[in-house]
Amino acid sequence: MENHNLIVRLATADDKHYSETITTEMEESAKARGTGIAKRSPAYIEMKMEEGKAVIAVTEDGTWVGFCYIEAWEHGKYVANSGLIVAPPFRKTGVATEIKQKIFALSREKYPTSKIFGLTTGLAVMKINSDLGYEPVTYSELTSDEEFWKGCKSCVNYEILMSKGRKNCMCTAMLFDPAEAEAKLKAAEAKAAKVQAQEVKKPETTTVSPEGELVHHRHREFKGNLKLFDRWVRFKQFVLLKSFRRKDEGNGDSPDKKRSLLSIFFW
Repeated sequence: MENHNLIVRLATADDKHYSETITTEMEESAKARGTGIAKRSPAYIEMKMEEGKAVIAVTEDGTWVGFCYIEAWEHGKYVANSGLIVAPPFRKTGVATEIKQKIFALSREKYPTSKIFGLTTGLAVMKINSDLGYEPVTYSELTSDEEFWKGCKSCVNYEILMSKGRKNCMCTAMLFDPAEAEAKLKAAEAKAAKVQAQEVKKPETTTVSPEGELVHHRHREFKGNLKLFDRWVRFKQFVLLKSFRRKDEGNGDSPDKKRSLLSIFFW
């Protein structure tokens, strides 16, 4: 099903009538997969809508499509985008990605310095998270807030979690650290600036074409990455030598002589 008629937006108090449908689908989805989504009550979902901490997807005629909400832990040090769910008829339409992108942006807006994390068993969600900048982490890097872990009690895998001392479970932990993301961005920008600086512009020169028109020439000189340049030259030699070898039977020059000629040309 195509989703060009779907609307992904901030959920409001006017969307409370969807709460029971959402929680029922969450529970049914968890049962179908044999894995867990922490069970939430309709009242809890309604609270998130009222707080402006949820994203909902609907059709133009008001049919519920999908949902996700924000939870904050340790006074906002950690934030989770929880309860991502899409109604079965609308799965594999790309709407889950739109919802995740919207809830992620909302989380960054409301909690710009918070670490955003998630626990999931779904490969599709892992891919979406990865595209947003999340990285797989150990459970020890997640919040230590007891209230968060209490939410796992309704999960079918809770016994596994506790038997592992809350250090591992069926879910994969993923984390977006804004400080780390900013540091990576700055490092990438610095690297790009360095690469750009390696190419130094020479002054433009002007010549006259045979037709009498002025032609501007901008000269550049290579600086910096000599190893990369050396690899490129050797590769070019290899390609040309390969071409020469194919014609060995067609002329009298020996391969050694051709290599010698190439050496003179390149060096």
